[in-house]
Amino acid sequence: MNAHTDDLCIEECDGILRMKSKKSSRDHIHLGTGVQDSTLTNTASQFLDPHTFAFEDFECPSNVNKENLGLFPQWHLPLKLSIILSVIVFIYTFLRDILHPFISLSKNEFYKIPILVMNKVLPVVAITLLALVYLPGILAAVLQLHRGTKYSRFPNWLQRWMLMRKQLGLLSFFFALLHAVYSLCYPMRRSYRYKLLNWAYQQVMQNIENAWIEDDVWRMEIYVSLGILSLAILALLATTSIPYVSNSLNWREFQCVQSKMGYCALLLSTAHALVYAWRKWADLKYFVWYTPPSFMIAVVLPIIVLLCKTVLVLPWLVKKLRKIRHGWEETSTSKTEPAENVFL
Repeated sequence: MNAHTDDLCIEECDGILRMKSKKSSRDHIHLGTGVQDSTLTNTASQFLDPHTFAFEDFECPSNVNKENLGLFPQWHLPLKLSIILSVIVFIYTFLRDILHPFISLSKNEFYKIPILVMNKVLPVVAITLLALVYLPGILAAVLQLHRGTKYSRFPNWLQRWMLMRKQLGLLSFFFALLHAVYSLCYPMRRSYRYKLLNWAYQQVMQNIENAWIEDDVWRMEIYVSLGILSLAILALLATTSIPYVSNSLNWREFQCVQSKMGYCALLLSTAHALVYAWRKWADLKYFVWYTPPSFMIAVVLPIIVLLCKTVLVLPWLVKKLRKIRHGWEETSTSKTEPAENVFL
């Protein structure tokens, strides 16, 4: 009797434990579902944020006044400058490469406008914008050396110029990237294939077995390699301009990338243009209507910037400039409010 009662008690306890286990598991399932639902709700609310996917005017929230919001205010002047420069270089190239043969030789070469003319405009604009990135730093250093102090404010135009260096650099990388893409498209053009057939036919008619020109081969190999290196460094500079990347760098690392490697990119780009010119500097047939080729004009400003930078890295100038930027003053002039972005 007692044994039977003990068995019943044991079975009853097992049943109670199983019921509690099922209940706890159900509660756990409901709890997990609730957490998941709340997470999904929060995620959905983030994706349904009207500021995230407001593509059209009717999707704009009623509490937002679009007229009070700026539209890339820091890009206005750099974009205007790059557009004006592109138009000027395009007109100059059009007059030399399209209009001159049409008037002088009655040759219709308007087919060159979409690729060839554009690909002459892009590198000129790219290297000019890159030189304009580093020119204000040189002017600021010259002003500091002349005044002998860092506490004198820069002119307003120079401060504004220095504040838009990032935009000018990114636009320079954009034009350089387009230049590389356009150059890769050269063999894909139908006109290039026709010219290649004509060159092969002329070689056969002239009984030339080997058209290898050592001088031209080395020229092509060198300037293409320099162009690839300069574009790679420009890509690195553009990457470090991203806020997430720049915030992960300290000042010394950021200054090393943006300044030292930037001048290296400018030097390689200038060398790229000079090697492309090769012996064309002294060939009169490239001076159409007594005007120099566009690549000659393109390297003038970069060469000036590089020469000025070379002068500023002379030991005694570097030492004096470092002392000035650490607070030393050459004269006892009264201090004024420090200028922004003095350290370049």
